[in-house]
Formats: sequence, C-alpha cells, structure tokens
Amino acid sequence: MSKDYVAAKGILIGGAVKVVAKEVAILGTRGIPANYGGFETFAEELSLRLVTKGIAVTVYCEAGTQPLSSEYRGIKLVHIPSTECGPLTTILFDMRCLWNARKLYDVVYMLGYGAAPFCFIPRIWGATVWLNVDGIEWARAKWSLLAKCYFKAMEWFSTRIPNRVIADAEGIKVHLKSRHRFTVPCSVIPYGAPIVNVPPDPALLDEWNLTPGNYFLVVARIEPENHLREIIEGYKASTTAMPLIVVGNHLLETDYAKSLLPLADARIHFAGGVYDKHKLQALRFYSLAYFHGHSVGGTNPSLLEALGCGNLIIVHDNVFNREVTGDIGFFFKSSQDIPTLLMAIKALSLVDKEVLADKARTRIREKYDWDKIADCYLKLLETDL
Repeated sequence: MSKDYVAAKGILIGGAVKVVAKEVAILGTRGIPANYGGFETFAEELSLRLVTKGIAVTVYCEAGTQPLSSEYRGIKLVHIPSTECGPLTTILFDMRCLWNARKLYDVVYMLGYGAAPFCFIPRIWGATVWLNVDGIEWARAKWSLLAKCYFKAMEWFSTRIPNRVIADAEGIKVHLKSRHRFTVPCSVIPYGAPIVNVPPDPALLDEWNLTPGNYFLVVARIEPENHLREIIEGYKASTTAMPLIVVGNHLLETDYAKSLLPLADARIHFAGGVYDKHKLQALRFYSLAYFHGHSVGGTNPSLLEALGCGNLIIVHDNVFNREVTGDIGFFFKSSQDIPTLLMAIKALSLVDKEVLADKARTRIREKYDWDKIADCYLKLLETDL
C-alpha cells in the first residue's frame, strides 16, 4: 500500500491502516496562533498534532484588521468577519462559521454551545458534528436572567442537535446526564497542558518586583464564580507577609470588579491581564502556591498549567477541581479556610514540596498530556466515520 494512499484515506497505526476523516474543521475560537484563551490554545495544540497524523485540519478564525494568513504550521485557516452586536456577537459569528463549513468537511467540531441549535446545518450536508460544551455557562453570575435561560436552552440543544457531545471532564458529563436525557453519545476528553521542567528566566518577574518563592498567585477572570473575593479576604485574614498577585482584568466596568478594588493593600496586588505566555509561565512557576477558585467549568486550562509547573495548589472545593487535582490540592470552601491552608503550606519541608511538585507533573503526564489527548480524538474519528 502506497504512502500516498495512506495519507489520502487514513493513518497508519501499528502497521494497520485506520480510516479516519479526510477533513476536520474546528469552530468556536477567535483563531490561532493562540493569543486569547483556553479554546484557542486547545484548537492549536490539537490541530498541530492531528496534522502530523495525516489529518487535514482547518481552524476558523475571526477576521481582524491585521494581514490574514491562510495557513499556520500545516493547519488551514479560514477567516470569517465578526459584526459587533453586543451579546449576540459571538453567537452570530459561530452561525456564520457553521454556514461556511456546511459542506466542506467530514467533521465539524464546534467549541462552545452558544449556537448549538444551528449545528444541524453541516449535518444536512452529511458532515459529522461534534460539540464541546465547555463549562456550565448558565451558572455564571454575570449573566442576566434572560441570558441564563438562553444558555440553559443551548445546553439542552447541545445534547440533541450534534452527532456527539464532548465534555472536558467527567463532572460535566454527570451534570449533563443529571439534567438531560441524552439522545446523542457523550465522550469525555479533557484539555492538556505542558510540563515545565526547565525553569523560566527569573528576570521575567522583575516587572512586578517579585523574587522566586516569595509570593502567591491567582490567575482568573474577575467574576464571582471564580471566588476571588473569598481568596482575597481569606488571604488578608492570614498572617503571611508575602504578596498575593492577582492576574486578571480588574478594571472591568462590573459591580463585582469594582467591589474588589478597595481590597488592595500592601499585600494584595492587582496586576491586570498578563498576555505574554512566557511572563505568565514564569509567574506560575516561581509562585510559592497557586490559588484556583473556579467553580462552574470542567477541566480548567489555567489549573492544568499550574500543575504542569509543579505548583502547590490552593483550590476551591468542587467536583471539577477534585477531578483534576486528586489528592494534590489544598481545598477551601470559604475564606475562613484559607489562613489555615497558608500556615500548612508554609510549614511544608523542601522535601514535601518536591514530592507534591513531582505528583503534580506526573498527573499532567498521565491524564492531561496533549499527545494522549490527540490520540483520543483519533480514536473518536475512527468510531464516528
């Protein structure tokens, strides 16, 4: 069998040809290379690995004002214009992408369920449609009652319109099954993260006048369900003299963001958004411990990246975070738990810290390795096509 035939019809696994998709499109991101968030990083990491296995991958991107490239490291890029229309901007953009992709691909993979009802469009033309529900969007406090009702409806549609639902955590699958009677299959495939073994340049911390191991860190959107208020208030109630660095856009014009600003003091520093990957990685790597307060998502990329850095993790106690961290995390339910956890961390010996760091990296290697995740998607292609 010729290599050309294998490249055209499938991939070679263990000496046998497995027939898989010729064309896969990933929708629902702002585009790659990733500069924005979790979905963009996921699309890039997955696509790069699939193309090395002979899969033709297209990522749909938001057309901007910069010169547009049609290709990135073997991945085809399609740029779709986005019209600013308030809360509907993302939904209409996703609908445009679904329409454009309707008859061009074997698999259309939509990230996010904001436009779930319109996933029928590619199916009419014979494409297999996957939908990644991400987290429990309707549970976010920032949404109005109308928006929450809309996202609840989208969650319902997501379990019925595509050919397959993909959950990034077992906890999300359990949640969906508890609320909906499935009519489509649901697969659990998490996100991944790199393992950081080579220490970043500590000079990257100079921007914030920080030294390695002498500060705590939290990276999060400034939203109530990320429990920033509880983290900050618990930290202020502790006796630690080290600073807490809060990375996230704290200048948002929201009541919640405004309510946090008065909490800043000599120990609480709002650093704003940090979009340089190298700087953010250095902040994580050199922190004494990383706070994670997210509560409505599944497998959160920021938490995975902290584990990949070997961080000590102080994490909000919920089913999603326990699924990711296992027995590695220091769990809090309220601000009152945090001073005790900080004392426990400060009491750890160097050996204890190294053991936990090794366990954190091992957990990423065993459960959240990007290559293993790509293999899961290859197997799914074999199943669905």
